[in-house]
Amino acid sequence: MGILVTGGTGLLGCKVVERLKRDGHEVRGMSRRSQPSPGWVVADLRSGRGVREAAAGMDVIVHCATAFGRGAEAAIAGRVVDAAERVGAHLVYVSIVGVDRVPLPYYQGKLAAERLIERSGRPHTILRATQFHDLLRVLFAGAARSPVMPVPALRFQPVDAGDVAHRLADLAVGEPLGRATDFAGPQVRDARDLAGAFLRATGRRRLMLPVRAPGRTFRAYRAGGHLAPEHADGTVTFEDYLAAHPDPWATSYRGMRS
Repeated sequence: MGILVTGGTGLLGCKVVERLKRDGHEVRGMSRRSQPSPGWVVADLRSGRGVREAAAGMDVIVHCATAFGRGAEAAIAGRVVDAAERVGAHLVYVSIVGVDRVPLPYYQGKLAAERLIERSGRPHTILRATQFHDLLRVLFAGAARSPVMPVPALRFQPVDAGDVAHRLADLAVGEPLGRATDFAGPQVRDARDLAGAFLRATGRRRLMLPVRAPGRTFRAYRAGGHLAPEHADGTVTFEDYLAAHPDPWATSYRGMRS
């Protein structure tokens, strides 16, 4: 099966590429920059340059690339839909649990992309996942630079990017499902508890300051709009992830694999 993975060098995309290659599929990773290994194509989803050519001959497109800014996520999704239509490919899109409940601008962009894909009439599968462990680790690493560490008074259900990659790979080779079952981390936990795990893993001691932010977005978070406790199918806990990470104190995603 020929499978194109957009955002193939990103945190999630690279894991999807690796898993599909291990399973013996013809995998084409897509990136804005040329890569030193074979099996990669250069294309730019923002301008559309090279996207149709990258999709040529593919049976499935797994859309892992993302974009920030007003309308950007839907715009790049539209280019992927166009490419999928031209080659008759099954389109698999990764979204976020709570995009229809939490009024965060980035979430609204993901929801707009979902609706565009649904309206296209193309065979598709949309998977919503909870926040990655990586996101919380980077947030905690930044907050812990201060002697007093601000921690949001919220709960999270973080999931491992590798677990999500395995689920996406399975969906890519299956029949189109429309909306797939949500995919969430194994534990719903207070941010303070997760921050404590981060401090223990990095050997730091900090005073933690719970922060309750106002507004509709944080009300939705406090109500659990970003959680999916009934779909706690991830296997890697936050502590497992931290123990395997080469540099938990780093404040970027660059080079992270698990």
